[in-house]
Amino acid sequence: MTVARSRRAAIGGGLAGVMLLLAGCVAGPDYVRPEVATPPAWKLEDPWRAGAPDDAAPKGPWWERFGDARLDALQRQAIAQSPTLVLASARLEQARALVRVASSGQGLNANLAARATRQHIAANRPLTNYGSDNFSTVQNDFVPLLVVSYELDIAGRVRRSVESAEASADQSAADLENTRLLLGADLATAYFNMRATDIELDVLDRSIALQRRALDFISARHDLGAASGLEVAQQQALLDTTLTQVDLLRRQRGLFEHAVATLAGTPAPAFELASDIAAIEPPTVPLGVPSDVLQRRPDVASAERAMAAANAQIGVASAAFYPSITISPVLGFETRSLTSLFDASSVLWSFGATVTQPLLSGGRLNANVDLARANYDATVANYRRVVLTAMQEVEDGITGLAALERADRQARTAVETARKVLELAAARYQGGATTFLDVLAAQQSLLSAERLAAQLGGQRLLTSVFLIKALGGDWQGPG
Repeated sequence: MTVARSRRAAIGGGLAGVMLLLAGCVAGPDYVRPEVATPPAWKLEDPWRAGAPDDAAPKGPWWERFGDARLDALQRQAIAQSPTLVLASARLEQARALVRVASSGQGLNANLAARATRQHIAANRPLTNYGSDNFSTVQNDFVPLLVVSYELDIAGRVRRSVESAEASADQSAADLENTRLLLGADLATAYFNMRATDIELDVLDRSIALQRRALDFISARHDLGAASGLEVAQQQALLDTTLTQVDLLRRQRGLFEHAVATLAGTPAPAFELASDIAAIEPPTVPLGVPSDVLQRRPDVASAERAMAAANAQIGVASAAFYPSITISPVLGFETRSLTSLFDASSVLWSFGATVTQPLLSGGRLNANVDLARANYDATVANYRRVVLTAMQEVEDGITGLAALERADRQARTAVETARKVLELAAARYQGGATTFLDVLAAQQSLLSAERLAAQLGGQRLLTSVFLIKALGGDWQGPG
């Protein structure tokens, strides 16, 4: 008897040791963010200078750097009313709720249960004792129970599930920040497109006024016999062409205005913005080292958190190979009469554990692990893609702004030159030293130069928005 007890004790001790050893292990690999090669510096050209933005700084409101009160108001309205942001916020709340659901598996689960029945027991039921006959009875049965269950997280399935849920919640938070950044950038892009169109329409309006005066002048000369009908027709054709361009630009402005309305959370038919031709200068955007982008951009953070969540799912899938142990104590009462429900003789209890060890699964468990690893590999590839795209977008913005600033300076010089050419051509024509074709050519050159200057100004604003978005939002310090 003593030997048998010693053997049982040894077996029990060995099992306990195995359980303690397993309890110290967590299935699946621990997460380590993969390294991504980043260049030591950007390819800078005049007028760029490297800056040192604070990566821990808030990512907004970057649009205030442009100094446009109407844009600021529209951005605030978009943040308050945009259904896109509401959707992203709801997804974040869902992810946080899933964290609480996963975390609940780490604690005790307790349930109260009760049963109250009145039953008739048949006399012809199968015998439980061949020494005595069955007989029919009618009786009550009252059973209140407290049922508790607790899963021993031996292989870390619950811990990996919580780890995955927390990473997914962090990913949803990054997605919300990215949605806010993209919404602001899209709104600023549509707004600046509309502003550039306003300036271009103003150029056309001034050109139309100039062309009408020229038409009146040529018509008067024609009436006096000093100009030909061809010259009148040529000036009329130029005016008609310019008027046609006005209609096209007004349609284009309407599309940008509708986009602004939708992004700001307002129905397009109920939205209207007056024309504004005031010049806006884009802010000077400071640049840090390329690795700063990995810390500042919310889409990069989202892709990185997706990797962490997928890595934890490998652990969840791997934990299915290990035993699952659940302890389930039960305490309650059972009696035929409510008056004796809480008597000592009515107490019932049980204490036990359920152990489940998979033996045969037809390859399902291995397939689940392979699926989890493939999902992780996909998130790693996506992370690298997002990082490469971020590097490209920043470099495109740097190069684009530098080129546009040089082109803008040259375009302004071209406008001044075209004005002088028109003044000289008009004076020479009035003095009879040249034909009207020179005046027409000068008018067209001035119109083209002024429209190009207006378009370049708009492109500079748009590229600034693109670069700020590529860098991840706002920065600290003057801008």
